[in-house]
Amino acid sequence: MSDDALAPIAAIVYRPTDHVEAILVEVSRTLAARGVRLGGVLQHDIATVIDDPCAMELEDLSNGERFALSQELGSGSEACRLDPASLAQAAVAVRHAIERNAELIVINKFGAQEVAGGGLRDEMGMAAVSGIPLLTAVGERFLAEWQAFTDGAATLIEPSAAKVLDWWEALQRNN
Repeated sequence: MSDDALAPIAAIVYRPTDHVEAILVEVSRTLAARGVRLGGVLQHDIATVIDDPCAMELEDLSNGERFALSQELGSGSEACRLDPASLAQAAVAVRHAIERNAELIVINKFGAQEVAGGGLRDEMGMAAVSGIPLLTAVGERFLAEWQAFTDGAATLIEPSAAKVLDWWEALQRNN
């Protein structure tokens, strides 16, 4: 998708029908099995596991720890809410991975929170400034904001584990 296939910042550009979380999980598991030191967080939707349509958890890729991302709002609530404490825990996990010189930082997505200036936006910037490659996902609806955030200096990847792994392998060959 991008002319610069070797940019150390990459985003999987996805549509609502794409299963981007599964792609990120597959890529992370494959790279970890190859011995790549990963850092960052992956989102897991667990709605069907606990019968809550908004239930999500994050996995810290450096140690496998999982923690809730969504907060319980009570039985009458129809809203999905991110738990601010969990978001802070995710930020700490990413910052620790940067400090420990992970080889790749994976952050589940550049979404509405990041577009608004929050979420893990600062940590994405920290990873980029540190020189550690960053992989995330961005929905098509936020592509313009992602391009502005990265000043157009990111590789855009189709929603395919093989394409992401191709990006990683090319990046390693040229570094």
